[in-house]
Amino acid sequence: MMEFRVDRRSGVATYLQLVTQVKQALRLGVLEPGDRLPTAREVVAATAINPNTVLKAYRELEREGLVEPRPGAGTFVRRSLSHPQTAADSPLRTALADWTARAREAGLGREDITALIAAVVEESFNPSGPEPGPSREDTA
Repeated sequence: MMEFRVDRRSGVATYLQLVTQVKQALRLGVLEPGDRLPTAREVVAATAINPNTVLKAYRELEREGLVEPRPGAGTFVRRSLSHPQTAADSPLRTALADWTARAREAGLGREDITALIAAVVEESFNPSGPEPGPSREDTA
């Protein structure tokens, strides 16, 4: 069963954290069509968040066509977002795990590694560089 983690200091709305975690589980094949999500009561017991927050997240996932509520039975996954390249035994995932281990050995922490990966991903999808925005001097 999926377990949610809520970071109250992240600045990201709690319901969006839940949505993101479900989508990540769908991409990685942790959740598959037919799997049941934890009930709102189970999520509240594990995370101490408001039940309406859980229901809001589940409604968003339903709106996106990823899950469906079944009255009296729970909320179930309708479709997957996974690709064979993201499976636990895929060469890409293995290479990334090896790279992450080397980064940690080089002294990088979780946030450093996450920032580096995010920067490289952004560069690969936007090779011309980031969109120009106001500089610090412009906003001061």
